[in-house]
Amino acid sequence: METCKSGSEGGSVKPVLVKEQGARFLPYKTTTAINLATYLAAAGRKVLLVDMDPQANASSGIGVLRNKREHTVYDLLIQEADDISIFDVIVPTQRGELVVAPCTVDLAAAEIELVGVMAREYRLRQVLDPIRERCDYVIIDCPPSLGLLTINALVAADGILIPIQCEYLALEGLSQLLNTVNIVKSKLNPSLYIVGVVLTMYDSRTRLAGDIVREVRHHFPQETFQTIINRNVRLSEAPSFGQSILDYDSTSPGGLAYRALAEEVIARG
Repeated sequence: METCKSGSEGGSVKPVLVKEQGARFLPYKTTTAINLATYLAAAGRKVLLVDMDPQANASSGIGVLRNKREHTVYDLLIQEADDISIFDVIVPTQRGELVVAPCTVDLAAAEIELVGVMAREYRLRQVLDPIRERCDYVIIDCPPSLGLLTINALVAADGILIPIQCEYLALEGLSQLLNTVNIVKSKLNPSLYIVGVVLTMYDSRTRLAGDIVREVRHHFPQETFQTIINRNVRLSEAPSFGQSILDYDSTSPGGLAYRALAEEVIARG
């Protein structure tokens, strides 16, 4: 998942990638993308949510698929003449500060179709350029694999925000992600950095969850957010209604946690 934040440097936008490791963690990768985007928008920030996962869970989970336009993210990436712009793709939401660039399962074909394209790693960065200075944040929800779509998001981003599920297997994939980040930094995007790490699906009843929290905070003492996202049924229910937790149940533990996370993201500047 990725976010774009506008800093004070001449109104430039700083994209931030949010990426979680492994398909089994997809729900909280996308949940973080949807809810962070919504709470940032509720705080008055102009936010673009880009769905780069062919499973289109962010698009459906925030309720924009039924209103999608003729073109999607797939068309933006594979076009040859650059006749389609990001403004032909974005869909408004019920929150005026939040718009979404949705995708469908067609996006899976882009991994193959882009192979022979020159500067293929920069396609997303190029198509986002016209809207960057209009946004405070651009959040990109990435696929669970480290393929070409994810590489495009890493190249388009200034930073990466990593949701980590509080289970052992989540740590195993982290080294592969960090290795990919280092490769992208050295060859494609020297400014890429880790904006933050957010711990998700925390269960205080298990000793393992506490061990994961301590381990992550030991390795990322500055990057790890204080806010921890606990396991919460309401967070799982909200996407089935095409809503963020802010709209579905803002007073639930999950709603309060994502509000606190958004406040931390804003405070970090």
